[in-house]
Amino acid sequence: MDLKIGVCGIACERCPRMMTNACPSGKEGCVPKENEFCAIATCAYEKKVKLCFECEAFPCERTRSGPISFEYCRYISGKGE
Repeated sequence: MDLKIGVCGIACERCPRMMTNACPSGKEGCVPKENEFCAIATCAYEKKVKLCFECEAFPCERTRSGPISFEYCRYISGKGE
């Protein structure tokens, strides 16, 4: 099984919105594009990154709204304690 990784870093197939067929991007999954339902996807689109992890500002206040724990984001970025 090939997993799609959404712009936020979560496997699309494990995302609660995808699992309930409520993903605004449908089967495509979350990709960087203007998306009224996902501030993270819109931000990545504006900053021209594929994954928010690639952004120099990661983790930022916007990632607090994402599906991955902000503290985990800080840890994997090396900016946590």
